[in-house]
Amino acid sequence: MDFAWVIDTFFILFAFTLIILMVPGFAMLEAGLVRTKNVTAVLTINTMIYIVASLVFFFWGYDLAFGGWDASHVSKYAAFLFQMAFVGKTVNIMSGGVSERTRVIPLAIFTIFMAGFIYPLVVNWTWGANMLKGTILDISSMHDLAGSTVIHSTGAWALLAAILIIGPRKGKYKDGKIRVYPASNIPLVVLGAFLLWIGWFGFNGGSVGSISTKEAADTVSLVIMNTNNAGLIGGLVVMILVYLAYKKFDITMILNGALGGLVAITAGADVVSPISALIIGAIGGALVYYAVPFFDKLKIDDPVGALSVHLVNGIWGTIAAGIFGKDVSLLAQIKGIIVVGVFAFTTSYIILYIINKIIPLRANEEDEIEGLDVVECGLEAYPEFKRAI
Repeated sequence: MDFAWVIDTFFILFAFTLIILMVPGFAMLEAGLVRTKNVTAVLTINTMIYIVASLVFFFWGYDLAFGGWDASHVSKYAAFLFQMAFVGKTVNIMSGGVSERTRVIPLAIFTIFMAGFIYPLVVNWTWGANMLKGTILDISSMHDLAGSTVIHSTGAWALLAAILIIGPRKGKYKDGKIRVYPASNIPLVVLGAFLLWIGWFGFNGGSVGSISTKEAADTVSLVIMNTNNAGLIGGLVVMILVYLAYKKFDITMILNGALGGLVAITAGADVVSPISALIIGAIGGALVYYAVPFFDKLKIDDPVGALSVHLVNGIWGTIAAGIFGKDVSLLAQIKGIIVVGVFAFTTSYIILYIINKIIPLRANEEDEIEGLDVVECGLEAYPEFKRAI
């Protein structure tokens, strides 16, 4: 009994550590994709999110989500740390998509609401105490292993609300044309994407919750294999599509395709076969490829492609678990997507709208042209380089 408790506690702590690798993962990915004049601001915001979201979740978010600190098969402290590792990801998803024009303080305020109210309530209804039990809105039967909807879609719905409020970057859409802002540091993009990829093994594998029996260890292994394969095939599909279209290999799109596959498999990695995981990941990669220009046509400016990766594939992954997953109800999956989507988008929009009225989310035009590194942080990431407008 004690041996299993110790092994599972160690497993959860190891998974927690892997998930925390996603903090520098998001930071490096976003820092590489934005222009040089906004890199320090992006890094500062990612650091702020980890600090603020984690503390808010410690003080009251975790209790709201799970109704207390009870944990039977592992240390209650390990159980908390594992869940805490997830909370900041919802805001990381949002912050990347509104980068290069959003200020630090209003994002910090929204982080408090996301970590202390929006995300804990979604968790409560799905993985946690379930205050909606017995009501028409009860979505606890939705199968979402590690959060295709609970985490990825929740953060992405908040991002969509934020983009609709603050609008695109200056000059992004002009005279009917879409201006492409090239990534400032491709090595950082690659490093960030692979840190996220590695973190996903803890994200999905750790969500199994136990590894101390033969059956549990086999499930964890299946989940990690399905996770990795979905990322591999998602990247491959985009690599092929990009080359067929442009006769070039765009590493930023290839990596986003891989991340799309990873998001898509997150809901059902424990209930689908390896072949199904490949199909889910392949479709996830293709969705990213087509969603990126789709959002641009709608003039929804998302510098890192977060909506294409996290919203589109959060929805697809949750549906896919219902299509391919063993003993998973497709109807329950769709109901969960709708309930979480309506709540996350509506609540985020209202909160962001109010914050924006009090403390503008967006930097003014002069500051945006100057770059948020100087204005918000007083520290440039590349002071010796000539910065492009």
